Amino acid sequence: MTDRSAFDTNVITMTRFVMEEGRRAKGTGEFTQLLNSLCTAIKAISTAVRKAGIANLYGIAGSTNVTGDQVKKLDILSNDLVINMLKSSFSTCVIVSEENKDAVIVENEKRGKYIVCIDPLDGSSNIDCLVSIGTIFAIYRKMSPDEPSGKDALQPGRNLVAAGYALYGSATMLVLATSAGGVNCFMLDPAIGEFILVDRDVKIKKKGNIYSLNEGYAKYFDPAVTEYLKKKKFPEDGSSPYGGRYIGSMVADVHRTLVYGGIFLYPANSKSPKGKLRLLYECNPMAFVIEKAGGIATTGHQAILDIVPEDIHQRVPVVLGSPDDVKEYLEIVKKHSAK
Repeated sequence: MTDRSAFDTNVITMTRFVMEEGRRAKGTGEFTQLLNSLCTAIKAISTAVRKAGIANLYGIAGSTNVTGDQVKKLDILSNDLVINMLKSSFSTCVIVSEENKDAVIVENEKRGKYIVCIDPLDGSSNIDCLVSIGTIFAIYRKMSPDEPSGKDALQPGRNLVAAGYALYGSATMLVLATSAGGVNCFMLDPAIGEFILVDRDVKIKKKGNIYSLNEGYAKYFDPAVTEYLKKKKFPEDGSSPYGGRYIGSMVADVHRTLVYGGIFLYPANSKSPKGKLRLLYECNPMAFVIEKAGGIATTGHQAILDIVPEDIHQRVPVVLGSPDDVKEYLEIVKKHSAK
């Protein structure tokens, strides 16, 4: 049967999109180089994820990373891919990865002006059961004239040049937010090996009907979290209760929240009083995306993007999503804090 579907001869690829934005901003092209290299790494990780079972990439590598998570074979592969591609872009000077205890300082002859904080394979505990996983990234400019060091990455999220994530699900999608623009979604077309713009200037719903958190920790929740969940499950105004959805891959849970609206929570609790998710390469990039889409991202007491980091692997509580949903949560927190 003849395929009569239209073939777009003027597709907007990620590279084209970023070059056009750069031209308008009168940039040097270094940012485009960085994103091109990052895209190459993401395409390679996507391929590795798809054939992990065949290539014997499932399973545990026999160690734990700096934040205490068990390291999977795909974690190591993804980390090596991302670091090597970013170094070879000649646009980075410092790379902070979840998998490395210390910041990676790029060799002098390959250095550029950007700092990249990255979680190469988020949700890797879900690898072996084929649940969606992803890559999260945050891009800063180097601010000091000094020799590059890990301290250069200790910037608040308000300083971000760009941030986003790749989601390896039923298709591979790359979501990019930039300081000058909004949130744009690109789908990997495997036929031509390019990320194609599919959703421009994405906005989150003002209010959703889904809450997302790990209720297995309910025993350790603060009273404010418990009360908020009770309101969502047993609404007193006669409205329908919220649906509960929790995947366990931050990329997948946040992407669903961006698309459908609602609220994602990984709050502090008595077991993890400082929260569990990492600020530099998980919370900041996701908060940046959500805020650029019109949502709110908070610890419960301050905006995620206002936090000045003290350590490259610092953990923080995070609550993000539709503005009305997060505001309702914050009102309950405020009520409990006043007691």
